[in-house]
Amino acid sequence: MKRSNNEFFINFEGTLCTKWTREVTSENVHNEYPRPQMVRKNWLNLNGLWDYAIRQKEESKISSYDGKILVPFPVESTLSGVKKPLTPEQKLWYRRYFEIPDSWREKRLLLHFGAVDWKAEIWINGCFAGMHTGGFYPFTFEISEFINGKENEIVVAVWDPTDTYGQERGKQVLNPSGLFYTAISGIWQTVWIEPVPNAYIKTFKITPDIDKKKVVIFAEADGMNENMETEASVFEEGVPVNSGKCRYGGSLEIPLWNMKLWSPDNPFLYNLTLRLISNGEVIDEVESYFGMRKFSIGRDEKGVKRLFLNNKPVFFNGVLDQGYWPDGLYTAPTDEALESDVKMIKNMGFNMVRKHIKVEPARWYYHCDRHGLVVWQDMINGGSKWNVFYQVVLPYFSGVMKIKDNKYRVLGRDNKSNRDNFRKELKEMVDSLYNVPSIGMWVVFNEAWGQFDAEEIYNWLKGYDQTRITDHASGWYDQEIGELKSVHIYFRKLSMPKRIKDRVVVISEYGGYSLPVQGHLWQPGKGFGYKTFNTANELQKAYESLIREQVRPLVDKGVSAVVYTQLTDVETEINGLMTYDREVVKMDISFLNSLNKELSDCLP
Repeated sequence: MKRSNNEFFINFEGTLCTKWTREVTSENVHNEYPRPQMVRKNWLNLNGLWDYAIRQKEESKISSYDGKILVPFPVESTLSGVKKPLTPEQKLWYRRYFEIPDSWREKRLLLHFGAVDWKAEIWINGCFAGMHTGGFYPFTFEISEFINGKENEIVVAVWDPTDTYGQERGKQVLNPSGLFYTAISGIWQTVWIEPVPNAYIKTFKITPDIDKKKVVIFAEADGMNENMETEASVFEEGVPVNSGKCRYGGSLEIPLWNMKLWSPDNPFLYNLTLRLISNGEVIDEVESYFGMRKFSIGRDEKGVKRLFLNNKPVFFNGVLDQGYWPDGLYTAPTDEALESDVKMIKNMGFNMVRKHIKVEPARWYYHCDRHGLVVWQDMINGGSKWNVFYQVVLPYFSGVMKIKDNKYRVLGRDNKSNRDNFRKELKEMVDSLYNVPSIGMWVVFNEAWGQFDAEEIYNWLKGYDQTRITDHASGWYDQEIGELKSVHIYFRKLSMPKRIKDRVVVISEYGGYSLPVQGHLWQPGKGFGYKTFNTANELQKAYESLIREQVRPLVDKGVSAVVYTQLTDVETEINGLMTYDREVVKMDISFLNSLNKELSDCLP
């Protein structure tokens, strides 16, 4: 099937589609406001059709383009309309024209990118506006000085070395198979412009404190001076609750005496208005929201160390979610599709999701906040290519689970600039997601992929964000420090790990049960999973046995959380609870809901 629009074609032939795939048009593509926790009324969405070209990396300027691409879908995806790989020897170029409303002429103009993978260079009307590296985080340039009249040109050049350079990249590889998937390149989240006044709120941090019944807000402004004030007003379902005001550079502490707590069972969110005030006049205003919640560690009534939410022990029953789509790869076809995964996880009875080696658009976290789904957020892995001996042979087959991670070459981090980039991007991730109420844990390293100096990084992160739990090494190699003993168990019966050292025990990956569903496979005849079943009935019986006979007895012995692999099939990995196209749930949803809620609610 082909869809045309102004000489633009999307060829769906041979593509595994979702029910949202054919809803996408160049006029409606991701037109929702992209940043729900920092909303201004005026903005210009630059999603839609752009010119594109693929050229050799050495070319610093181009004069012609190859055709049209639908932004924000990565160039490798079907929904981009291009569906071509980008090699490390090439650059991907974008161009489009835009008009600035007359009412914005006296404003400062900010150009926002949700995410571009990996190195992005931007020009406005031929003038260099800036450069950013890192494929998963938002970035902004002020472009006011480059605007020329009504029609303006934006050009973006992207270089993405994928798995040849050592940068943080997730599961992207140039030759996908098994556990590793199709690479994505270029713009993959919303591009947009907003006007702001000469002095404007640039960023802010929201820190809930349920023990002291207050929320602490620290705002930073650009162009602010000592005569200006920051004001915050808190609302409960539209009704004013409390407000506060402080001078330049100070923190706002707003009491919430009759506070409502956020939890998976009651995901209550307060609305927040932040204003920048000068001489009694409101200069800038943004709308936001927050949840009053506390993630911590304590001992239950039997003295067992547990994960706590709002000062009570909670069993976190989660599912692994990698956030891939057959039609858009990293980019969901629509916001409804993005939300549907969150709703499905809740409908299946889980109270937590582990976002696996990917950072999502801000709207995905917004949906988790609203629906009450706790998020364990992975940092993106990088380093040199996967080392089969240290990533598979030693941990799986020899049982060696402990290696000191200061041997940089062994785990793929012998390049210092590579290690420095990891630290830079870790800070970017935490800064960009700090205000998200649903995020309860940072997962720094996964199965030693590019692991290094985990103790040092753990200590830095705990000092930088004291509001969340940190898993320094999910799977292996445990450095025997920190708050968690975090293990992955496949191919064998679940059991309590050794060398716990008075830490909380979590099984941060298990399961991986596979059921291929014909007509819903990425590549028919190819499939990877940890244990394969032939029928849905066999799969459902095995899952029930896994939960009742293996997981549940371990809860009484001290296991405080589990993460089942995984929500959906991903390319040739077919161990999802749903097919890759989200068309088939492989087990009865009411059965899943009942069994999983029973596990989620198992602690008194």
